[in-house]
Amino acid sequence: MFFTRLPLWRLASVERSYFERVVPLWPLAGWLTGGSMALVLWCADQTAVATGIAAALAIAVRCILTGALHEDGFADFCDAFGGGFDRERTLAIMKDSHIGTYGVLGLVFYMLLFWNMLSDLIDSGLSPLTVIAADALAKGLSSTIIYVLPYARTAAAAKNRLVYARPPLPERMLTLVLALTPLLIACLAAPDDVPSPAQWCMALVLPVAVCAMLFRWMHSRIQGYTGDCCGATFILSELSIYLSLCIMPC
Repeated sequence: MFFTRLPLWRLASVERSYFERVVPLWPLAGWLTGGSMALVLWCADQTAVATGIAAALAIAVRCILTGALHEDGFADFCDAFGGGFDRERTLAIMKDSHIGTYGVLGLVFYMLLFWNMLSDLIDSGLSPLTVIAADALAKGLSSTIIYVLPYARTAAAAKNRLVYARPPLPERMLTLVLALTPLLIACLAAPDDVPSPAQWCMALVLPVAVCAMLFRWMHSRIQGYTGDCCGATFILSELSIYLSLCIMPC
């Protein structure tokens, strides 16, 4: 219900308080959204679909499944942090539903990088399990934003009228398990040692550094985070994971 367009709301009604406590389960949603990409890549491999087409279809399917939720947040983030000159202006731009030059450029560069890196990794023998691991890990990393920064607006001013609650330690540990389990499975099941252990080690280091820099930037600009900041953190964390896998030798 929270991260996809699947009509699960037809099956059950969920109280608002549960959505406020949903953050620890973000990586679990990554199993589903990343799994949709993995399924497309596996089907493409079985039918000998060209690499570039397979990568494009995988990205498109996830965008359809999520309603481009993360991409929308990333575009708003680019517009706000690119065009805003103070806290109030940055928050105002981020809340505006229109897309500007920075948002367009951000999405173009993101899609170009994502498609090229995914295509390159597929040619290198990438296991479809890797995209599930990358999605879950990036969602786990983006969930840490609520531990580091306060919400930049009030609940009444939020786009979805929702402020996430900081979970207790057991739920934070659950997030860690959900984020790392697909990665462990990918490491054990990947054929021909692709990606290699060295690549996976780097894939853990670089996104953490990216998140740290993003959180510092958000704190200096708006003294907190918004839902769009969460989407941007996921997008850039995932990109840094794929970049690590591309630049590190097998």
